[in-house]
Amino acid sequence: MTTARTATPSTARAINDRLALDLLLERGPLTASDLRALTGLSRPTVADLLERLQRGGLVAHAGESAALRRGPNARLYGLVADRAHLAGIDVRSTGVSLVVADLTGRTLGTATIAATDPDAAGVGGVGGVGGVGGADGSTGAGGAGGVDGAGGAGAGSSAGSSAGSSAGSGVAEGEGAADGVSDGDRLVERTVEALLATAAEVGARELHTVAVGVPGLVDPATGALNNSGKLPEWHSKLLAALRSRPGTEVILENEVNLAGIAEHRIGAARGRQDFALIWLGHGTGASVVLDGRLRRGASGGTGEIGFLPVPGTVGLPGATQCDGGFHSLVSSVAVCALAARHGLTAAPGGLAPAAAAVVRLAVETGAEAFLEELAARIAVGVSAICVVLDPGCVVLGGETGQAGGPDLAARVERHLAGLSPLATEVRAGTAGGSAVLAGAVLTAGDAARREVFGGE
Repeated sequence: MTTARTATPSTARAINDRLALDLLLERGPLTASDLRALTGLSRPTVADLLERLQRGGLVAHAGESAALRRGPNARLYGLVADRAHLAGIDVRSTGVSLVVADLTGRTLGTATIAATDPDAAGVGGVGGVGGVGGADGSTGAGGAGGVDGAGGAGAGSSAGSSAGSSAGSGVAEGEGAADGVSDGDRLVERTVEALLATAAEVGARELHTVAVGVPGLVDPATGALNNSGKLPEWHSKLLAALRSRPGTEVILENEVNLAGIAEHRIGAARGRQDFALIWLGHGTGASVVLDGRLRRGASGGTGEIGFLPVPGTVGLPGATQCDGGFHSLVSSVAVCALAARHGLTAAPGGLAPAAAAVVRLAVETGAEAFLEELAARIAVGVSAICVVLDPGCVVLGGETGQAGGPDLAARVERHLAGLSPLATEVRAGTAGGSAVLAGAVLTAGDAARREVFGGE
């Protein structure tokens, strides 16, 4: 028999404080009467907690409500957004994109660092991943907002089947100038410099938390990156450089999982307790949310569907490569090859952009045969996820999923209905090409607020 215990006064204060902080995060500045109505707390209790939060530097006056007469009752209270700063980083084979944000998750600055051009780093201003604040990483509850291009982050991150289908580095690891510094080492230096410069430009003296998305397996117990040998060496060097900075917590997460977090919190799966994101790009992967929580698996490998054996492909996938699995049907390389068979010409500019371009063209021109065959291929992998996990909803993301939009999603849903007895809705992702960055900012924000706000 369980005996209920009454909360101590200090515990009750901590609970009430966190409740108020979460409401201010989700809804923006509120009056004391707003907080009383939303929390059910008494006038003295709300007055005490506001005074306490102001003394702690977490809440400050934020103007007056236009709906009320001037005076104490009209006073608005808001979070002190610059109490801490955070960053999200998307590490890809072709370079790095990053966002610096305040404690609420509002984007303050962005930068991109290309792997192949030492002068390509650019720092952007306010914009990009907007309104991605949220207090509850497990349920998807959080601030409203969306992804509006991520400033200089570039379209489409190269999330892939993490262990086996990541792209080549784009950087000659062992080559460099006469000074003996490799291109990979220079990229690491430029990335750290860009991060610090972006933070300095927006007034962030230090970064409380940095969340990094990588195309590899991340051990959920240790946070270590499991490099299968397919990832460029500079990825690990960058992580080591970030973790060497004192006072900053660095969180490592698989990039497809971060994209799934973004779709769950601010995208196509918002409000759902169960769903799976299928990432279709240069690589192939999945992110799984069940009972409102991201599921990583024992080794961090949940969703490695690129390795799924599929009848009719050339050979079977192996432990370190998935050329004969589901990946060989739906990767950017496979999509471009399928398009060529149907007489569709992919635009130049790299495999992932080319695949996205040809899928977009197919939708615009009504290339039925190509779209139907592509949808049938995608449905094979989706059905495997559905019959094992029964998520009820599948979101198509990545370059190909975004380019296909609702048209491709509807076709996949129709083919899926013929493969699985479980009713499953298929949606097009809406978090956009910056889904990985958005998920990284959300993850960093959750971690920073847990420490700064307390009460959990």
